[in-house]
Amino acid sequence: MSRHCHTPILAPSILGADHANLAEAVATVEQTGLEWVHIDIMDGHFVPNLSFGPGVVAALRKRSRLFFDVHLMLDNPHLYVEAFAEAGADLISIHVEPDYDIGGTLEHIRRLGCKTGIVLNPATPAAHIEPYLDTVDLVLAMTVQPGFGGQSFREDVLPKLAEIDAVRRSRGLSFRLEVDGGIDTARAPLCREQGVDTFVAGTAFFRAADKAAFAAAIHAL
Repeated sequence: MSRHCHTPILAPSILGADHANLAEAVATVEQTGLEWVHIDIMDGHFVPNLSFGPGVVAALRKRSRLFFDVHLMLDNPHLYVEAFAEAGADLISIHVEPDYDIGGTLEHIRRLGCKTGIVLNPATPAAHIEPYLDTVDLVLAMTVQPGFGGQSFREDVLPKLAEIDAVRRSRGLSFRLEVDGGIDTARAPLCREQGVDTFVAGTAFFRAADKAAFAAAIHAL
């Protein structure tokens, strides 16, 4: 397997968009020529914030053909995967930290016809996700403590990204490696050097004066 087994993807996060104009935000992602959009789901328990529910995802699905990368930041994601699959998610990512049947939930997501992802917070060791790496399409490593957009990138996560990439290569796996939190055109290359191929950017993308140039910079990594 080559050092980079996937070409870069930019997945703008609508958490960083104007929440009064989410349909316009999704349209902007499409008009920029991108294929993915990242949708953060927060429950006010696992993270100290609330965001969107299945109804919002379903409403956006009617307006868009983008790949919906749905990230569940929930204490009990197993109770909600059906709702988000039915709403139109293409990929559903779940966290490794809460206490629930992670393996069974990943299997359920796949049975529902969605791709699967496993997520770990900045302080969570990479070893915690290793039991699931054979069964997922994506690993999301948070580069901020999740809950709020606009936080600063944590460079102390970089060695963990390299560790996950090394396991991927040593085991011949093909999951995508995604980062989310403080990602911009300065931080993304640092992540790419560690094997990252999928970049979530919210604030930096939606505040960029030239979104096409921002996207081009990521895709050129």
